[in-house]
Amino acid sequence: MKKLIGGAVAWSLCVGGASLAWAQATEEDVTKRSTRLVPTGPWPAGDERGMANAVGPGTWLRCSWYLAQPKARVYEASRVRSNTMPLSPFSGPYVVKPAPTTVLPGTQHAFNMESLTGDPGQQGTQIDALGHFAALPQPWDGKSDSPADGAVYYGGYKQADVKPTPDSPLLKLGMDKVPPIVTSAVLLDAKTYVGKGEPMKPGQLVTAQDIQGMLKAQGLARRGLLPGDVLYVYTGWGDFWRDPDTEKFYYTKAPGLSYDAARYVGERRIVAVALDTPFVDPVNEGQLQGKSGPAAGTPQGLPFAVHHHMLTQMGIHHIENADLGELARDKVWTSCTMILPALEKGAAGSAVRPVAIGVPRR
Repeated sequence: MKKLIGGAVAWSLCVGGASLAWAQATEEDVTKRSTRLVPTGPWPAGDERGMANAVGPGTWLRCSWYLAQPKARVYEASRVRSNTMPLSPFSGPYVVKPAPTTVLPGTQHAFNMESLTGDPGQQGTQIDALGHFAALPQPWDGKSDSPADGAVYYGGYKQADVKPTPDSPLLKLGMDKVPPIVTSAVLLDAKTYVGKGEPMKPGQLVTAQDIQGMLKAQGLARRGLLPGDVLYVYTGWGDFWRDPDTEKFYYTKAPGLSYDAARYVGERRIVAVALDTPFVDPVNEGQLQGKSGPAAGTPQGLPFAVHHHMLTQMGIHHIENADLGELARDKVWTSCTMILPALEKGAAGSAVRPVAIGVPRR
């Protein structure tokens, strides 16, 4: 119900029978009231959503506070996609080919279209489906037959359940199972805290201790990370995104989350984690070329341990190549974020355009 009080707009919501006057409510009030409305699992057998099950009335309640602030701004957290942007070495090409303008005979209509070749779901700003990664019982030697048939996915799904044949789409845990993610977001400025104002270095880690330190430094220690949150981590590596990508630098290495950080945020039951990096995991100089090993603290046989833990164990989505510079410059530490992946049936990833709505602090 909306009421005009002294020229200001006050919002009242019924939350579990309690009336909350939006004109007088603080962010902390709303956050506290939302907590009991956010489920944390365990989820029923057959679940394919993971922590996205937490999205609902509680996270929408948090979002509504940011949307009601008169000084709130909308921030883009995605990159512009193009044929000349940095491209992942793990994915196929990304080529958009414009078609000639078409004119319909006997009409006054002209229209334009284009065709797309390649792998849009794993290029640019993108989100991983839970079925993007699976776990094997032991490391593969690279010489014997592929052990993919023994892969196990989030929720205990087997390869035969998820991808029974090489040309099969994901029958379980694909992008078509991901709901709209509308929830509260926390931005942590690792460029300032860990990098001391400079972009973090290749292989450099954002640890669990760093996350706790950033929450304290940014005045968020009391709030912390809550079930249902999206966590944005600004490392500064996104400062190296160039389009056109003439340097071929951005995708060769990067900082990322440590394994203990992945476990820390997983325990807080967040919905998704997004970095301004290509991998979310740290990648050392030369690691992709086999010239160096993974970052310190990475479990044996799991060079992409953050992918492993988040996707296969916790049911937490990843967003890679997020554009977080403007949010960090304006010190928008908390916001309402809206993340709407394309519902591509059976896809392992999707192009995505996350936005954050929050109040600048600087």
